[in-house]
Amino acid sequence: MEARKTKINPESDYTDIVHSAAFQKLLSEKKKFIIPITIFFFCFYFALPILTSYSTILNHKFIGSITWAWVFAFLQFVMTWGLCMLYSKKAAKFDALANEVMQKGGKNE
Repeated sequence: MEARKTKINPESDYTDIVHSAAFQKLLSEKKKFIIPITIFFFCFYFALPILTSYSTILNHKFIGSITWAWVFAFLQFVMTWGLCMLYSKKAAKFDALANEVMQKGGKNE
C-alpha cells in the first residue's frame, strides 16, 4: 500500500508560526535578554581601548606596579565568561519556549 501524501505548504505554516502567541513570546523574551546584554558587552569591551587611548584614568596604580588598565583588561575575560555562563542558563528557558512553539505549530491558544 502506498502511503497517502499530504500537501504541506511550508510558507503558510511558517506564517502561522510567526504570528502565533508562543513565537511572539519567544522573540520578546530573547530581545529582553539579548539587547541589554549586547549593549553592556559593547560598552564594556570598547571602554578599554577608548579609555587607554584618550585618557589617563587607567594609568593610576591599583596595587604595586599593576595599573587599572591591567585590571580592566583582566575583567574583560571575567565579563566574557560570565556572560557566556549567564546565556547558557538563560538558553534553557529559550529552548523550552522554542519547544512550545514547535508543539503548538502556529495554533494560537
